[in-house]
Amino acid sequence: MNRCAIFAGGDMPDLEKYKDSAFWARYSYYICADCGYRHAVRLGILPDMIVGDFDSYGEELPVGVEVLRSVPEKDDTDTLMAVKKAIEMGYTNIDLYGALGGDRPEHSFANIQTMVYALQQGCSLEIQGSSRMLIQEADEGEVTYKKSGDGVYLSVFAMTESVGIEYLRGVKYPLEDYRMVQSFPIGVSNEITDNEASLRIKDGLALVILTPIKKK
Repeated sequence: MNRCAIFAGGDMPDLEKYKDSAFWARYSYYICADCGYRHAVRLGILPDMIVGDFDSYGEELPVGVEVLRSVPEKDDTDTLMAVKKAIEMGYTNIDLYGALGGDRPEHSFANIQTMVYALQQGCSLEIQGSSRMLIQEADEGEVTYKKSGDGVYLSVFAMTESVGIEYLRGVKYPLEDYRMVQSFPIGVSNEITDNEASLRIKDGLALVILTPIKKK
């Protein structure tokens, strides 16, 4: 099982839905980035490693857990440090929790950029939470996204200057042979209408966000 979970210090408003121990059985390693350790504590998870400069977490750390300390004056964010460590250890599938929200919006954007870094290292990094965020590239071929619950919004954004969309099907607003650019968010809040949507990219990198639709 080559999957690592990383807890960052952003919001986890949906913490309750993750309190099923069976959910975490798919992970073989847990890393906390600084105050992301608080999420692990609330979930009853003892991490294998905690990294960071600890400028946002000054409480007691668990005994017997490896701690990698850095200084605040560093190039990498605490989350990027955690991702680099996971990759160094051979993990190619990484899920990041607590990566968005909080009172530091710059960290949310940095974590999205960290997904691109992981992809460049040959790894898959997804941001998990109320929404699921991932990077899709041309080399993946056709990728499908399933409809579930009351429905799913599927948003697609250009991460490179432009993205060649060969097709986006199974959605309310399909695209065929379309050039998506960073300055025009045409891909926001599309909706999966079939049982699954399919996206194939010709070139470039796309940020894909899957958000459950909550009926009023």
